Amino acid sequence: MQSFRTELENPVVEKDIIELDKKIKLFREGQIPDEKFRSLRLARGIYGQRQPGVQMIRIKLPYGKMTLQQWARICDVSDEYSISNLHLTTRQDIQIHYVSLERTPELWAQLEKDDVTIREACGNTVRNVTASDKAGIDPDEPFDVTPYADATFRYFLRNPICQDMGRKFKIAFSSSDKDTAWAFMHDVGVIPKVRQVDGKEVRGFKVMVGGGLGAQPYLAHTAFEFLEADQLIPYIENVLRVFDRYGERASRHKARLKFLIQKIGWEEFDRLVKEERKALKSQAFVIDGTEETVALPEENAALPAYSIKDPKQYEAWKTTNVFEQRQKGFFAAYIRVPLGNMGTATARELIKTLKPVIANDVRVTANQGLLLKYIRPAHLPYVFSVLEAVGFAAPGFDSIADITACPGTDTCNLGISSSTGIAAKLEQVIHDEYPDLVYNKDIKIKISGCMNSCGQHGIAAIGFHGSSLKSGGKTLPALQVLLGGGIVGNGVGRVADKVIKVPSKRGPDVLRALLNDFDANGQEDELFNDYFDRQGDRYFYELLKPLTDLTTLQDEDFVDWGHEEKYATAIGVGECAGVVIDLVATLLFEAEEKLGWGADALAVGQYADGIYHTYSSFVQGAKALLLGEGVSCNTQHGIINDFDKHFVATGKINIEGGFKALVMQINEHEPSESFAKQYYQQAADFYKQTQAYREAAAAAAAPVTA
Repeated sequence: MQSFRTELENPVVEKDIIELDKKIKLFREGQIPDEKFRSLRLARGIYGQRQPGVQMIRIKLPYGKMTLQQWARICDVSDEYSISNLHLTTRQDIQIHYVSLERTPELWAQLEKDDVTIREACGNTVRNVTASDKAGIDPDEPFDVTPYADATFRYFLRNPICQDMGRKFKIAFSSSDKDTAWAFMHDVGVIPKVRQVDGKEVRGFKVMVGGGLGAQPYLAHTAFEFLEADQLIPYIENVLRVFDRYGERASRHKARLKFLIQKIGWEEFDRLVKEERKALKSQAFVIDGTEETVALPEENAALPAYSIKDPKQYEAWKTTNVFEQRQKGFFAAYIRVPLGNMGTATARELIKTLKPVIANDVRVTANQGLLLKYIRPAHLPYVFSVLEAVGFAAPGFDSIADITACPGTDTCNLGISSSTGIAAKLEQVIHDEYPDLVYNKDIKIKISGCMNSCGQHGIAAIGFHGSSLKSGGKTLPALQVLLGGGIVGNGVGRVADKVIKVPSKRGPDVLRALLNDFDANGQEDELFNDYFDRQGDRYFYELLKPLTDLTTLQDEDFVDWGHEEKYATAIGVGECAGVVIDLVATLLFEAEEKLGWGADALAVGQYADGIYHTYSSFVQGAKALLLGEGVSCNTQHGIINDFDKHFVATGKINIEGGFKALVMQINEHEPSESFAKQYYQQAADFYKQTQAYREAAAAAAAPVTA
C-alpha cells in the first residue's frame, strides 16, 4: 500500500485514496456503520456484487475516451485485481468484477498513474458525463462537444454541491440534432447549436432537463432552445443546487430529479433554479472550445503481412461499421463487442497491432462497443484483418443484431432474470435466421435484468426487462416485452410501451413473431416504430398472446438462459438506488467533517466551495437533532423548515431570526471572502449548539445509579 502514497503526483487524488484506505480499515474494525460505509465506497466507484465478499469497480471514462496507454493500464489492473475481463457499459464506463475490497485503494492508485479515476462513478453523485461517440469527427456536428463535456466532468468532480445528493445525476452531450447521446433521457442533456449574433458565430446548446429511464421513464423538459456555451456550467450548477436542497432523500424510488420536477412543477423548479444564481462562484464559465490536435497515423506506416480470410464479411463490415469522418480522407471504424465483454489479452493485442494506424483516442460507445478513429483508407483492410484475427470483426454495429444488455443476474443484486443469456440467444437467432438484418439500423433491441433500465430497454424499438411468473406453485423466469421506443431527434424521444409478459425461454419466439409480422405487413420503407404506431399496442398484444400460455410449459422453461439449475428469484439490496443514512452520531460526525472541509477550502481561497461545505454542515447538524427527536427528514428544504418548527420555535435551540434565515443566507450573498468566513463561524457556533444539546439529551436519558 505504501507505493501509492509516494508515487502519485496529484496530492488531491493521493489524499482521496489514503482516506479510502483508512475508512476501509475503520469499517472492518466496526467503527463505521455499514450503511454509511456503503455510501462512501459507492462514491468511489466500488459497488457490491450479487456474489458476497467481492466488489465491482466502475472505471469512469468521461465521454468514453481512453488513450491507448490508459486502455493498457486498465488491462493491467483487471489482470492484477480482477478476472482479466473488461465490461463496457451503456454510460461509456468500464467495469471490472470480483475485486477484494481491501485492494481497491491500491487498484485506484494504479489507475491514477495514467489519469484514470473511479471517483464518483457510482453513488449519489454526478455520474460519468457521456457524449456521442462520434463527437469531434461527426460529419453532422456544428462543433465538437468534447471540450465542453470534458470541462463539465472536471468542474463537478469533487465539487461539494454534488457529493451527497438524494440520488444520482446524469449528464449527456449529443454531437448533433440526431441526438445519439439521448439528451431527452438525462437529468441534463444538451445538443450543440450555433447562432449568428451581430455578425459573429456564437456557440450554444439546446438544454433538456429532468429526463430519465428507470422503472418510470420521463421525457425531459426543454429548458433552453439556445443557451450560450459560457452559461452551460453555471446553469447545471444551479440545477444541482436545487436538486441537492429540494430532492427527496427518504424514498429512494422517488428521489431522481424527474420526480422533483413532477412534484413541484416546471415553473416552480425554474424559479428555484434562478434563485441560486447569485451564490455561484462563476456567473459565466468560458470553455476553450478549441479542438485537440490529433497526432495522425503515418501514411506509410510499416505494417506486418496480413490477409483477409472472409472478403464478403469485410465488405459487410465496411458498409455497417465504417464511416468517413468530418475530416476528409479519414475513416472511423466501430467494433462490435458482444455483451460489452472483452478479455484483456484481446485488448492488448488490439492496442499493439492497431497503434500504427489509429489515433490515440479510443471511445467506448453507449451501446457497449468501441470506436477507432483517424484511419486512412489504405489501412482499413489491415484494421479488419486484426479484428478478424481476434474474433471481433462482426458487421452490423448498432444494428438490430447488435443487442445492448446489462449484466443482470450475472453479477447485479437487482437482477431478476438473465439479460446476457437471452441477448446472446437473440443475436444467434438474427445471425442464423435473419442474416440480412445485419444492415438494419432502424430497429434497436435492448435488454435489462430488471425494470431499472441499465440496459436501456425503455428507449428500444424492441425492449425486454427481466421479470418472473408463477405456474403451479413454481416460479419461472420471464421477460416483459416493450415496443416503440427510440430517438426522434433534436431532443425529442419515444418511451417504449409495455405490451406483454412471456416466459424467458420464449423470448426468441417473440422476436421471430415480431420480425415475421413486420416483414409480412409493413409497408414499403416503413420504419418499425411507424408500423407499431399504425397497428397499435393492442395488435401486438394479440400477436404475442399465444406465447403467454402457461399450460404448455416444459421443464426447460423453469431454467433461465445461461443456467443449469432451476430458477429462483434472489433479489438483493440494490446499490444503484442509493442509500439512506439516519444514525444521529454519524450525522453529527459528518457535520463536523464538512466543517473541516469548509475550513480547508477557505484556507486556499476557494470561498464558494467553502460556503457550500458550511451549508451542508448546517443541514447535517439539524438533521441529526431532528432524527434524534423522531422527526423524519425527506429533503434538505424540509429539514431547514422542520428545525425551526421543532427546535427554534419551541425554545430548545436559540437562533435569533430563525434557522432558515441563518442557513439560507447562502442565496443572498455572492461567494466573497468576508461572507464565507462569517458564514463558517456561524456554522461552527451552530455545531457547538447541536453537540451541547445532544450531550444534554443523552445525560437526561441516562439511568440514575445509586
